[in-house]
This record gives sequence, structure tokens and C-alpha cells, in this order.
Amino acid sequence: MKIRDILKGSLAVIAACGLVYACSYYDAHGGGLGYYGESYLAADGNLPGEPNPEEPAGDRFDEIVENPFVAVAEEPQSTFSVDADGASYAYTRRCIKGGNFPMKNAVRIEEFLNYFTFDYPEPSGSDAVALNAEIAACPWNAEHQLLRLGIKGKSIPSGDEPQANFVFLIDISGSMSSSDKLPLLKSGLIKMLEQMRPTDRVAIVTYASGEQLLLPSTPVSSKKKITDAIKQLNASGATAGAQAMKMAYDEATKNFIEGANNRIIMGTDGDFNVGVTDTDALKEMVESYAANGIYLTICGFGTGNLNDSMMETISNSGNGTYEYIDSEEEMLKVFVYEQSRFVAVANDCKVQITFNPEAVEKYRLIGYENRVMSNEDFENDKKDAAEIGSGQTITALYEIIPAAEAAADASPAKFDFRYKKSLGAESTALSLDVPALTATPSENFNFAASLAAFGLTLRSSEYRGSSSFALAKSLADKATTFDPHDFRSEYRDLLGKAASFQLQ
Repeated sequence: MKIRDILKGSLAVIAACGLVYACSYYDAHGGGLGYYGESYLAADGNLPGEPNPEEPAGDRFDEIVENPFVAVAEEPQSTFSVDADGASYAYTRRCIKGGNFPMKNAVRIEEFLNYFTFDYPEPSGSDAVALNAEIAACPWNAEHQLLRLGIKGKSIPSGDEPQANFVFLIDISGSMSSSDKLPLLKSGLIKMLEQMRPTDRVAIVTYASGEQLLLPSTPVSSKKKITDAIKQLNASGATAGAQAMKMAYDEATKNFIEGANNRIIMGTDGDFNVGVTDTDALKEMVESYAANGIYLTICGFGTGNLNDSMMETISNSGNGTYEYIDSEEEMLKVFVYEQSRFVAVANDCKVQITFNPEAVEKYRLIGYENRVMSNEDFENDKKDAAEIGSGQTITALYEIIPAAEAAADASPAKFDFRYKKSLGAESTALSLDVPALTATPSENFNFAASLAAFGLTLRSSEYRGSSSFALAKSLADKATTFDPHDFRSEYRDLLGKAASFQLQ
């Protein structure tokens, strides 16, 4: 019996029980991955070719249309906002650990890259950001090249961070009751408190069928009072988050501290089903507060109700980041190991690459599809872009088709970068000439290429070339020296897991 028939029979049983499925299969004929986690079985019992918009599986993701190759002769410049999120990789990890491939549109390659910290040099002097770049042969297409861009935000020494003024905005609706949601969030917040200073401040706003200011802004010196408030949280009711978000911002505004890290930290399984539910309206609200220096970080939990699309859009608009929490270890990563990322050292960060037509015929930005900007917006200081936290690294990749008679020592591109040291300030410009092709790529290059190959394979991308889990693993194995908290080691294990249940 064929794998496809086995899947159809199994899914028919699931559908008969009234359940939603979320799984994928390997298309042995075309050699690519097929994704059927976005809808029920079709009425005839066959695997559907396209998601049924009237029968969603629960978790919602925006469609990703991959960036195409662009001719340098027609458009020599490429501009985008950085992306500091890591949610897509964490969600993918959860799927694979559970024995499934993620839905195609859940895979955002830029978030695979920026989940990890790279071994990039620190900024020098008064700069808040440092740039680096390299270009080498493309591992999945021998006729192409791969350009890696590296960015690092200045690390603030422990104890020198600005005062924290946080509002925990916590979803306590009934869907948050499972052990991988509210209990995990409570554990993470309590661990985060252990890392905060007595002068830092915390408020707690909760929401279910209604919103409540559970704890007004309180100094962390009263740690027991804050901890007791967190421990008492229980899940029940519907999800009315919009008014609670407004309440959280009001509390942050009321207790705003000039020069501090004023931030809303939201924990939810993803959707508002009562009250204001329109993403555009929520986006407009958070943008107005972000302009006044109140940042937003959203942490998503669980599956089945995850409105990834809304959470990513809102966090992007709120000068913040979007993380997905799938485990206790991920809570430690976000709230303890990398807590310094909550402190923005560079605001409205934009990248512009100007390609040399004598060295490059065509280029393609890998990922960052929803971060692409018009070239004119690069120098427009009124145009919002993303932030970079203390010690945070950002990585981007371009796949390049070299010019037919490119000189071996020619620089393929110029790397320009603009950022603001504080909101409302004029932007600071940095620039770097990308060095010529190298025959010995760095560990940073190999690891970034591994993550891209992993994502291209999972997406069954038309640009994947010879990408495979095996290729991703071989590249990751060349980048083992630098591995904070063993996250790269875990990634290599994940690649092995993905390959082990790949259906053929």
C-alpha cells in the first residue's frame, strides 16, 4: 500500500471523529514536501490540493510569496527592514519534535536565521551597531554565490542596562489552561523576576471575558507580591484582548520612566475572539504608543488557536519582537539567557544593498518577504523599521547569480545600514564594501547557509536547488565551535529527527 493511501485512510478516521489534523508528507515523485496541515480532508476523501479557507485548522499564518531573482541592470538596489523575531523556528521545532512537518507558510527563513546568536564582532567607539559580510559559493547551486550580511547590536554590560518598566499582559482565557500555555508562561515570568533588579517595575494586566489590572506598577523589591499575583492566575472565559491591551498601555504610560526600557510583554495562545479583533485597528493602536517609546513583545503559546499572522504584524508595529514558546528551555532562552534583547540599542534599522553590475547579474533576498521596503524609504527617517536589542545579532542572505565575466577580486556589493540611537532621533549611517568571493567560508557562513537550506527544504521552495536535510546537517556540522547554551547542537539533532520521519 502506498504512503499516500495510508495517509488518506488515517486522515479519514481523524476527520470522522470531528478532529482537525496538522501533518505533512513527503512527495516521493517530485522529491519535495507536500503540506496538508491547513485544512480538512476534501469531501471525496482525497488529500486536498489547496487549503479550504472555510475550514481552518486553527493556527493561522500569512501566505508567503518568496522573493524572486531580480536583474541588477533593472534594479541594482535592495532595501529591507531587519527582523529580530525567532517565533517561526521555535514553532517549527515543536512540530518536528511532535513528528510532523510545519505548515509551509509557518516557515519564515529570516526567523530561522535570527533565532540564533552568531559570532559577530562587537561595535566599536560610539557606534551602537557593527557590520560584517562575506560571499562564497552557494551550497545548493554550484553556479551561484551566497552573500551573508551580519549585524550586531552593542552589548550592554550586566548591571548597566536601563531600568525596566514592564507590564505583563497575560491571556487567561479558557484555551490557555493546558500545561504548555499558562503554566509555562507563569513559570517563565517568575524566572524572569529573579533576573530583575529591585528598582525595576512590573505591572500585571489580565484578560479573558474581561480585562483587569491585577497588579498596578510595583517595584521588584516587592518580589513576593508580584510572584503571588502571577501564581494565582487561572484560565477561564473567552478572549477579549483589545481592551486589555489598551489598559496595559495606559498603565505603562502612567508609570513611564524617561530613558527606561518601557515595554509591554504579552503572553497568549493567539487570538482575540471578543471585542476589537481587526488586525489593522490593533496595529494602529500599538503604533501610536510605540512612537512614544513603549515597546511591545508578544510571546505565543501552544497550537490550535495560534493567530501567528496577527501576532507578528502587531509586534512589528509595536517596536518589538514576536517569540513562540514551546518549552521550559525556550522560556529560559527568551526571559533569562537573552533577556538583554529587551533593551533596544538601535531603532528603525534598515539595510540597503547596492549590487555591482560588473560582478552580479541577478540577486534574490532569502526570506524577509514582509520586511522589504522601497529604496526611497531607506533615508526617510519617518519610515518605521525594526529594532535591535543589546548583544543581538541579525543575519540576512542573498543568493547571487554572478555576472558572466566578473573579475575574481571585484566587490559584489555595497552594504549600507541606517539606524537611530533613540526614537525620534536622526538616523546614523554605516557602510561596508562587501569583500570579494572567498574559497573558505566562515562558520558563520556555514551555519547561516544550513538554516537557509533547512527552510528552503521545509518550504519545498522553487529556489531550493539541491537543498535537503542532509545538506543542512553537513553545513551545520562545519559550525560547532560557537554554540551558546547548546542551541546549535539541539538544531543538529532536530535535523536528524526531520530526516528520520521523512516519508518516502
